[in-house]
Amino acid sequence: MQARKSVPLHVHLWLLFGSLVLAVGALTCGINFFMTKTALEAAASDAVHRISRETLDEVGELIVPAQMVIKLVSHSSLADAPTTDARLARLALLRDALDTSPVLQSLYLGYADGSFFYFRALRGDADRALFDAPEKAAYAVRSVERGGSAQSRGRLYFLDASLGILHSVDDHDFARKFDPRQRTWYQDALSSGGMVRTEPYLFFSDNEAGATVAIPTARRDAVVGGDFRLDSLGNMLARKTTMARSLLALLDSNGRIVAIDRKFPDSASAPDTIRTEVLVMPGDFGIPILTRLAARIAAHGAPSGRQELMRAGDEDWYTTVDLLTPAGGKPLYLLAAIPQDELLKTAKQRAWIGMGATVAVVLLSLPLIWLAARYFSRPLHDLAGSVEALRRFDFRQPIAVQSRISELNALASATEDMRQTVQRFVVMVQAISAESRLEQLLPVLLRKMLNAAGGSAGALYLADGEALSVAAALDCDGTSVSQAMPPSPIRQSLPLVRAAAAVLAPQTGQLTPEDIRAAKLELLASDAPCYAAAIPLATRQQELQGLILVLRDTPIDPARLAFVGTLASLCAGALEVRALTQAQRNLFDALIRMMAGAIDAKSPHTGGHCERVPELAKLLARAACDATDGPYRSFQMTEAQWEALNVAAWLHDCGKVTTPEYIIDKATKLETLCDRIHEVRMRFEVLKRDAEIACLRAISAGEEAGAARQRRDAELAALDDDFAFVAACNQGGEFMDAPQKERLMRIAERTWLRTLDDRLGISQEELARKAHHPAAPVPAVEPLLADKPEHAIARGTRDIFPADNPWGFRLNTPTHLYNRGELHNLLVSRGTLSEEERFKIEEHIVQTQVMLSRLPFPRHLRQVPEIAGNHHEKMDGTGYPRRLHGSEMSPLARMMAIADIFEALTAADRPYKKAKSLSESVRIMATAAAQQHIDPQLFELFLTSGVYLRYAERFMRPDQIDAVDIAQYTGRGAQQGTATA
Repeated sequence: MQARKSVPLHVHLWLLFGSLVLAVGALTCGINFFMTKTALEAAASDAVHRISRETLDEVGELIVPAQMVIKLVSHSSLADAPTTDARLARLALLRDALDTSPVLQSLYLGYADGSFFYFRALRGDADRALFDAPEKAAYAVRSVERGGSAQSRGRLYFLDASLGILHSVDDHDFARKFDPRQRTWYQDALSSGGMVRTEPYLFFSDNEAGATVAIPTARRDAVVGGDFRLDSLGNMLARKTTMARSLLALLDSNGRIVAIDRKFPDSASAPDTIRTEVLVMPGDFGIPILTRLAARIAAHGAPSGRQELMRAGDEDWYTTVDLLTPAGGKPLYLLAAIPQDELLKTAKQRAWIGMGATVAVVLLSLPLIWLAARYFSRPLHDLAGSVEALRRFDFRQPIAVQSRISELNALASATEDMRQTVQRFVVMVQAISAESRLEQLLPVLLRKMLNAAGGSAGALYLADGEALSVAAALDCDGTSVSQAMPPSPIRQSLPLVRAAAAVLAPQTGQLTPEDIRAAKLELLASDAPCYAAAIPLATRQQELQGLILVLRDTPIDPARLAFVGTLASLCAGALEVRALTQAQRNLFDALIRMMAGAIDAKSPHTGGHCERVPELAKLLARAACDATDGPYRSFQMTEAQWEALNVAAWLHDCGKVTTPEYIIDKATKLETLCDRIHEVRMRFEVLKRDAEIACLRAISAGEEAGAARQRRDAELAALDDDFAFVAACNQGGEFMDAPQKERLMRIAERTWLRTLDDRLGISQEELARKAHHPAAPVPAVEPLLADKPEHAIARGTRDIFPADNPWGFRLNTPTHLYNRGELHNLLVSRGTLSEEERFKIEEHIVQTQVMLSRLPFPRHLRQVPEIAGNHHEKMDGTGYPRRLHGSEMSPLARMMAIADIFEALTAADRPYKKAKSLSESVRIMATAAAQQHIDPQLFELFLTSGVYLRYAERFMRPDQIDAVDIAQYTGRGAQQGTATA
């Protein structure tokens, strides 16, 4: 896993305190922002509620006076005036009423007979333009009279400010079209019997939206009404706007705009606009929050007085809806919406200002924090440098760090103690790893333990049963006195030694002169009292391995005793590992010797081959190391290579355990587990009996007895001669020529009669081989000698090495694993082994390499398979099993080849051959060197170094050792040798 990147402590402190200052500033700004935001939200909510109350009051202040005026007019004599003139005479009341309630646009009366009297103040040029009134006209009066007849009369009057008539025109079309009794305000007032307020509608006079307040007279013969325009409420809301983008609107229960604090959109007042609604719809304003709230009111109404944060048009809005219920009308909803960004604009500005101030404080404080962090972290930095030196195993420099921080001083002191402790451990480990010999290691361990324990003298004992033997001892001058100190039984040793051995824990105590003399420690301590510590060396199985006795002038403190006890555990572990390693080495050596002995004991033909080859190989390797000239003058071997050579030499023929004994010991051509010549002899015996029987049958049939017996005798002589020839072939002479092979083939063509089933009483394996061919019916005529199909034993998959095998074997593998055909074996030209059997013999080296390659050799023995498995290779590449050339073989493998051949030539314990003399063996090997079968240069070293003679003196019989003139071979070897070491 990748290590995380680290930064210095002062940077951590700088970042920590800088971050704290920044965090405090940010927290302060956040709290300030939150409090400001809460205050602004509360203020906005209060403002909206206040506006709602004020709006309701102002609506009341606008509408209530108008209602009072209309009610007063309903009680005036104007309602009883029967004619237009009578009504005109009472205009002062209507004028005063309009002046009292500016919200009213007009006052009018509708009579039960259909008459109508309308009075309106013209408050500007726009109003006068609607009626085409004279410039000085201040009021307009529209009168409709209907008498008893159905004919109506209408007149439009324009009056000045003093109610004088300036001009009048006929208004017959209006009178004909307009009937107050059909108007909603008239009908609602009569039906309710009290004052009513209509839904907004378009006034007939100016086609503007407004509403009417109406009330019937006491006698219900007329209805008094007054019109007021909705834009007056919008103007009132516009005056209450709190922020630039805030929204105030008055909506009815259907979500339509009754009044709003802004101008109506141009699309709603354009000349070509077709108005399908009296009120403007919320969507006409293009304000998403207005549209959303209006839809909610139209669908479900809205809870009154609750403030909500709503999102519309990618913007957040604070919204409040209040319910207004003016007297005499349906409920209205006052909607207020303020953009969150605009409401919190001040809060955000304050937050940014606070953050800027915090950043400024941080920037100003960072240098101070940096300097302070550097000051306080410098001692720790120095301590880290000292610890880094410890990490590099540099324990020479003491750790001395001074700081005003007490914990840091304590850490430095503890680190210095740790340095000294680790240094002692390292020195001890180095001493243990540097010395591999136990007899040299023990004095070193004792000296290091005395240094660690502060002892003046001491002894290291090894436990051997109930006795303690002195392995190392140092007196007060540091001189070794181990040879002069006798062993002693544990029961006769010091009490603290006995206690330490019993409980396997360090023991301390004071020694008197009497104790010193009783324990025979006079060489280590004087007669003066001294203090001692006994530290046991125990194995992991809690078995006493030894004991270290430390003598001091003062008592040893518990901390040092604990440390020494730990060092003693290290020493005990090292000793145990060495003992286990040596035991495993001895066991391994015994196992390979046991295997080699088993191979030699398996067959008398090998004898002590596996024991003598290692000795000869090591003699030749030692000669190569001792060479001062020639190709091997720089050749040297490490201790590991010596061990590898020894193991390889002992195991070089371990594959022979897989070779059948009857093949190794095969003395005749027909021999397997038994010599099958006996079976052939019985066939000849059968033929001879057949000749006797034929003779007797011929005589009994009347043939002349002498002729029959002469023919019989000739047949018997021929059979005896043929069998003698077959038996001689079975012996396996030096060479079998073509005429001999032809005669053997002729003999094999003779037949004999088999009358018994040859599949009875045989093994399942042989029966399975015969099952591939149909059985011949008996009696069956068979050849005297034959190669039957069941004689050929096929190879299994485990008996075949593919061309790409991991060992690199290049073998000419015979088709069959074995071929026991009688002719096939008797026709072997030289020796007794068939091609399949010779391959099986040679295959032992293949099995050697396979077996050794599968062993988990340690690193220093990994060359063993190569050394042991290549001793049948030849320098010219014609050897087996891998056909290596000399340059592909290690020097040790070439030495093994020479040792293997020379031992085989000189061995006197092979029952199948006569041991060769020394000179004859040297001559044969010289020929092999000349033919590049063995290394010529190594063979010359074999002769010139005298290895051949030293081996002969140790392992050959005296009668084999004769004079050898090596000069005739060394010159030729030097000239023809081409291999290199």
